[in-house]
Parts: sequence; structure tokens; C-alpha cells
Amino acid sequence: MKTAQLVIYKNLRYQDLFDRMAALLSGEGDGDSYACANDLIELAAAYGLEGNLWHCFLALCLANNENAYSTSCEIVGEVEGSLNRLVKHDFAIIKELFDCDIRKLDEISGAEPVWAELKNYKAANGNSRMFNKRIRDRIVELAVSLEHARDEEDFHKMITEFYREFGVGKFGLNKAFRIAEKGEEVDIEPIVNIEHVYLNDLVGYEIQKKKIIDNTEAFIEGKAANNVLLFGDAGTGKSSSVKAILNEYYDRGLRIIEVYKHQFRCLSDVIEQIKDRNYKFIIYMDDLSFEETELEYKYLKAIIEGGLGRKPENVLIYATSNRRHLVRESFRDKRTLDDDVHNNDTVQEKLSLVARFGVTIYFGAPDKKEFQNIVKVLAEKYHVTMPEDELLAEANKWELSHGGLSGRTAAQFITYLLGKMQ
Repeated sequence: MKTAQLVIYKNLRYQDLFDRMAALLSGEGDGDSYACANDLIELAAAYGLEGNLWHCFLALCLANNENAYSTSCEIVGEVEGSLNRLVKHDFAIIKELFDCDIRKLDEISGAEPVWAELKNYKAANGNSRMFNKRIRDRIVELAVSLEHARDEEDFHKMITEFYREFGVGKFGLNKAFRIAEKGEEVDIEPIVNIEHVYLNDLVGYEIQKKKIIDNTEAFIEGKAANNVLLFGDAGTGKSSSVKAILNEYYDRGLRIIEVYKHQFRCLSDVIEQIKDRNYKFIIYMDDLSFEETELEYKYLKAIIEGGLGRKPENVLIYATSNRRHLVRESFRDKRTLDDDVHNNDTVQEKLSLVARFGVTIYFGAPDKKEFQNIVKVLAEKYHVTMPEDELLAEANKWELSHGGLSGRTAAQFITYLLGKMQ
């Protein structure tokens, strides 16, 4: 095999296994057939792969490898120029590997048909610890498609279409991320299990939902868009709205990175890592607020707007908060006679953070009628069978002892009823 001649597809995540398998299939291996089989089985368990594990492994390598070609094609599709011509050289070599029948390794070893089993591998449950089910299924489908590619050109088109539809690497194969600080390095790690909430699941708040939709649509389409602050009463759907936006627009290239207050000093590194990618990134800050003694808000102000560097066009900040002005205010701020000679400057300093959010959306607690409507809609959705009068009477008793009128209280009440029904 000519794997050493690969030009673009270098430094694969599982490069060692790739090289060892290529050597085995070309008759140059050193007899570690069983070790390779074990590695493929372990990967199948981690990623939920099934079918021809060799083909699934190659498809995984192609889907994960962030290189000059794959990152140019992500979300936008095929590119022109030298890259497009050079990559065909690599695809011709990789297609040769796809065309190898791994069952011949059983013939070479003369042992039990291990590789025949790996050619038609049945997963124990099909679950993936690394990807959501949709991505896992798409990688298995990609492996099957590439197996039937007529030639290198067909092979090329299939992989490029995958990059256009899903992207590549961790940003292509995952929706949401968190920040992990590893010494001096800042790593953006995938969050695999995301709550599947959509805007239609949020009862009411139509004006609020339209505002966040309009801003996000403009962002996705490359138009001017603002940072967004969703503020208001607890349990009214602020965080759920952001999650819903992610699920609605993921297939159009939207990704979200969750950042906590103590990580604001890492934001410059995060933005540096994502600014040149073809995705649209929302940096998400949940339950954002600051006490008077906390100074992180000053750093956040500089990151949002005001530094010397130009803000990347593919990055916005969406934050939720129970506070309208984010930084805690006190009656002392309102006094005209205070230790601070320029008292108004102090007040303006505290208010200036929220001014950096071009769109502010208020989520107020529902009144009694709105709360009852939320309960009825959720009861119908989850097939809670109970006379309406009894349902609303029980809901009213529930909210009196469980946090008051809110969408969260209504959802918890329905969960309570479902638990009693099971």
C-alpha cells in the first residue's frame, strides 16, 4: 500500500492503527492481526459501529481528520483549485484500502474466522459514547456508500458531500461544546448528550421566540446580527430557548460553546480556535450575573466589544440571566452623596455590560391563565388523561408549593403525573 504517499490525509487520530492495518492488508505486517482486531472492536464499542468494521474505521478517519481540504469543504461543499486536484491523489490510495477484503487475514493466519466476523459485525446495542445517534448512523452509512463507490471520482464526491452536510472533526460531528483547561492549554470538548428540545416545545412566549429566531436567522445567513441577552423570571424558558435554537439550526452549521464565568479569561483562546471555521458559533453563558466584588464582567466587556482585534463574523454571545443589568446594584449606587466623587460614572460602569448586548429579550412569569394553558398543552402532548377541571385544580395546588407560576413548574407537575401513571 502507498499510505506513506498520502499528501493531505496525514496525522489521523488513529494513525497507528491505520498504518498497521494497511501493512497487514498489503502483506507487510508483522503478525499483529489479533491486536488490530481488538483495536477495531474497542472502537466499535466506543462509537457504536457495525457492519464492516474496516470500512467503518476508514469512514471514521475521513470524518474526523481536519486538514486543509476537509476544513475548506465543511458546510460549503466542494472547493476549486489545487487542493481539489491534490486530494484526488489521496482518495485513490484510500479507495484501494476500501477495496481490500479483510477476510483474507483469516486465510493468512489460518486461525478461527475472526476477520470474517468483523466484516459483518453486529453491535451489542448500537449506542455511541462519542457521537449522538444521528452522527453515528451517518458514519455507518458513509462506510456503506464508499464501499460501493464506482471509482475515485465517485469516492471523492461522497466524502465531499459528507463534509458539506455535516462538516468535519469535532465541530462537524457534535452540536455543543464546553471548555476544558489543561494546564496552559484551552481545549474545546464535545458534549455528546444534548437535550432534544425544540421551539415548538416551548408553550407561549411567541414574541420572544420570534426575536431570537430573527437574530439567529440573520447570523446563519451571514447578515448583521447582535449578541443576545435573555433575562427575566426563573423557569420561564430562557435556557430552553437557547437549546432549542441549537437543535433547530444545527444542520445549517450552528454550533454552541458553553462558557462559565470563571472561564472568561479563556475566551480569547476559544475565539482564536474557532474564528476561521465555516461554522457559526454561539458562545453561551447561562445564568449570568455578577456581584459587586466580581471583576470578570470587565473582561467580558472587552471581549464582546472594545478590544483592538476585529470581532469574528462567525461568533456571537447568547447569555441568560435573572437580572436585567447583570451586575448587582445597591441603593448606595443611587445616592448622590457617597464616597465615590463621580457616582454616576460608577453606575454607568455597571450598566455598560448589558449595553453590549444588541438584543435583550424579557421572559416574564406567566399569569394564572397562561400557566393553565401551558399545563393543558403539556398534558395533551404527553398523553396525560385526566378531566380538565381536576387537572387544573391539581396544577394550582402544585404550583403553590413548588415555586409558583412558571413553565418549569408546569413541566415538573406533568412529570409528577406521568410518574404516578407508570
